Amino acid sequence: MVLYKDGKVYLKIVYWGMGGSGKTTILKTLYQITKENKKEIVPIGDLQIIEKASGATLYFDRGLFQSTKQKKVYYRVYTVAGQKGFSPLRKKIFDKTKDQTDAVILVVDSQTKFLEDNIESLLELKNMARNRLINEIPMIVMLNKQDLDNVIDEEDFKLILRDEKLWFEPGNKLYKWNPLIYSSCAIFERRKEIYRSFHESARRTVLYHIYGDGKAPSDEEILDTSVVNI
Repeated sequence: MVLYKDGKVYLKIVYWGMGGSGKTTILKTLYQITKENKKEIVPIGDLQIIEKASGATLYFDRGLFQSTKQKKVYYRVYTVAGQKGFSPLRKKIFDKTKDQTDAVILVVDSQTKFLEDNIESLLELKNMARNRLINEIPMIVMLNKQDLDNVIDEEDFKLILRDEKLWFEPGNKLYKWNPLIYSSCAIFERRKEIYRSFHESARRTVLYHIYGDGKAPSDEEILDTSVVNI
């Protein structure tokens, strides 16, 4: 849910995924990339990381980023604790009254041995979103840890999205808003697709709210997505 405060616009983007998929590492890497390089999004202040001694997220991680082209537009970025016992906390972060999620980035641990855990995480997200994914909440997928052996690829996960009716065929009004799937590596030294995937999520979030009044805009409602600055 877009938050308007003091003439500023705040959009909420959530990194979602199973425990250990790399959400916190992705957020830390995004922060470092946007802090050290001239990008279209810059961090404001420090990240808030709430984690156990093991490094697992205890409650949530949070960061605030600002558009360099639209100075009044801010992105409140969260990660959720992915462990199975934290479902109530995930719901609070994702769907809090008057502070609902505007876009979601699904982080997948690409190792084949965790396929079922990733599907379980996706199903929980789908249930929590109550049929709003893609139609009202743009979704991006990151197949993380692609630097490891025995990993699933884009076509593998596309089949899963199809099975869950989260992938649309040509002719469907939501076809152009199918989740982009990025093969990523979260570690800063080997970073891959971290900034690009977030940038696309932010871009889609703006398009949904400028042209679609909070929903996936149609071709008639949008003239040229390429000119939209975030």
